[in-house]
Amino acid sequence: MAKEMIAMILAGGQGSRLYALTQKLAKPAVPFGGKYRIIDFPLSNCVNSDIDTVGILTQYQPLVLNEYVGNGQPWDLDRLHGGVHVLPPYQQASGSDWYKGTANAIYQNISFIDRYDPKYVIILSGDQICKQDYSDFLRFHKEKNAEFSVAVMEVPWSEASRFGLMVTDENDRINEFQEKPKDPKSNLASMGIYIFNWDVLKAYLIADEADPTSENDFGKNVIPALLRDGRRMYAYRFAGYWKDVGTISSLWQANMEVLDPSHSGINLFDESWKIYSRNTGNPCQKIGADADIVNSMVTEGCKVNGTVKDSILFPGVVVEKGATVEAAVVMGGTVIKAGASVKHCIVAENVTIEEGATVGAMPEGGLDIANPGDVATVGSDVRIGKGATVGPKAMVSKDVKDGEEQW
Repeated sequence: MAKEMIAMILAGGQGSRLYALTQKLAKPAVPFGGKYRIIDFPLSNCVNSDIDTVGILTQYQPLVLNEYVGNGQPWDLDRLHGGVHVLPPYQQASGSDWYKGTANAIYQNISFIDRYDPKYVIILSGDQICKQDYSDFLRFHKEKNAEFSVAVMEVPWSEASRFGLMVTDENDRINEFQEKPKDPKSNLASMGIYIFNWDVLKAYLIADEADPTSENDFGKNVIPALLRDGRRMYAYRFAGYWKDVGTISSLWQANMEVLDPSHSGINLFDESWKIYSRNTGNPCQKIGADADIVNSMVTEGCKVNGTVKDSILFPGVVVEKGATVEAAVVMGGTVIKAGASVKHCIVAENVTIEEGATVGAMPEGGLDIANPGDVATVGSDVRIGKGATVGPKAMVSKDVKDGEEQW
């Protein structure tokens, strides 16, 4: 039975700009928002948009991501025909190769897509926080009789040169594509979310693969080729919440925005568009008699006896009496012991912060979500020793000894 549209999620990136957070973890598997991982957002968008067939293209450090996705049951994607499939590079009769670029990753999975004989394919990024109705995007694509459509967002003109930009006419038809130009002609930034007619995409993927000079990339090669050939290309204007969380500051910022849904536009309590995730199986949180919690999200399994302000605690975090956590993102299984100070930082999973240690510091001008500045970062499975200091610019991926300072 043919599918009208299937989704392909590009989830193989190294996420090098997240440094210590992705040394052991693919970026789409990075925890977010208290109980989620980044991959939960495109998967939940698919299910909420009635897309029941999803391929996840993995490559870098895929173990945790593969284990987390499993058979797709938390997202109702454990289907007999369709469902979710993890698609790493594999050896073929003609040889084997890593995914060389975004277009090559889809090219290597043409046989998977052909199994479902879709009319349309939507290409998604596995490292963005976005709540989007892909069925509305498809409606736009059909109404325009498009062969290719890209989701775009208006960005401030002052920032436009940082993005790939779509230049359109009054009907939103694309007539030029600018990749991070010095002199932008448009402020419509590509979100890296595409809908293709499958027959068109397949033909261009095969042609791109045959070109020895190509970088096998959608932005650099496939989209310019479509433009050159005068294909029917349209820009779909998206007005909801979208953030590329590819840097430490943007990841911290997006987590802080979760605490202020009325202003930020990301509401994880929205019953009409749920974000689904795999349950940790932890018991409910325990808030002790000495706890002081203000404007924070405290997830299941947490034990709090200290002070927590403007922060997000993931499952199983322990904050002992006398410890202070402020403007911090503290991931699962981390223990913050008595007298420790954890501020304006991201702390990865299973970290131990010993008594009297200091991690990060509040900015001199006070908390400003719009301008995060320096965000201290501690990688997973690290021990911060007693009385140790991790400065506000530090990026820690190894144990810090008792009393040691890292700036």
